[in-house]
Amino acid sequence: MKQRIVEIVRNVAPPAALSIYRRFSGKGGFYGNYATWEEASKLCSGYDSDIIVNKVKEATLKVRKGEAAYEQDSVLFEQIQYSWPLLAGLLWVASRNGNRLNVIDFGGSLGTIYYQNRKFIRHLDVLRWNIVEQKKFVECGRQSFENEHLRFYFDMDECILEQHPDAILFSGVIQYLEKPYEMLEEALRKGFRQIIFDRTPFLERGDERMTIQKVPAEIYEASYPAWFFNMEKFRDFFSADYEMIAEFDTVESFNLGEIHGSRGKGFIFEKKGPAARAGKL
Repeated sequence: MKQRIVEIVRNVAPPAALSIYRRFSGKGGFYGNYATWEEASKLCSGYDSDIIVNKVKEATLKVRKGEAAYEQDSVLFEQIQYSWPLLAGLLWVASRNGNRLNVIDFGGSLGTIYYQNRKFIRHLDVLRWNIVEQKKFVECGRQSFENEHLRFYFDMDECILEQHPDAILFSGVIQYLEKPYEMLEEALRKGFRQIIFDRTPFLERGDERMTIQKVPAEIYEASYPAWFFNMEKFRDFFSADYEMIAEFDTVESFNLGEIHGSRGKGFIFEKKGPAARAGKL
């Protein structure tokens, strides 16, 4: 069964979406409605174990060597399933910044999105793909994956000091932070010209919800707290300083486990101001 995963998986990228794995395991998905992050986290194993890091490393090395087309959360794919709105957003950011793409990929693992899209972005005059991640991923990335375009950092400040990025990307990550709006406030304070979201879960009705996401054992043994956001609150958070350039649906519905009536969304925001409107950033 496990050997057939790479033959079957085509259109979904875990851990944010696990619907394709329901044929392998009935335990994958989102469960509960917890009062606090702390309450949920006590029941979870987390994401930074050596087992997970090593599995992601092994899979990413195969992608880099051309032995697999694509990796997502350690699962290998024989064909890339692109997030075309995300790719369009990245190229749009580059066009707004003089054919330069200098971006922070927050929570970007060992370069999943970079490798997914590299043939569409490697022609740019400047390509700086900067990943901010947990300690074990940064150490692994610096040792095994850094190149002229790909860099790894422990936090945003370290990256900004060295690379001066124009944009920040949150793809399938903001829902796994204990205080997501505090992180977004920090991003706003840094003054990024563009902010991009992909693979972010929202409830179609009701307030925000704290759940536990369980990863099917066929991938690896792990669980972590995961937020489902309120759409209106999320949009309004950016409205004072940023213009929403685009909003799009993602492949994932996030209707897994005990969650029903949710949508995966992506957004592209640009900082307001005369320079932004004129495209002279």
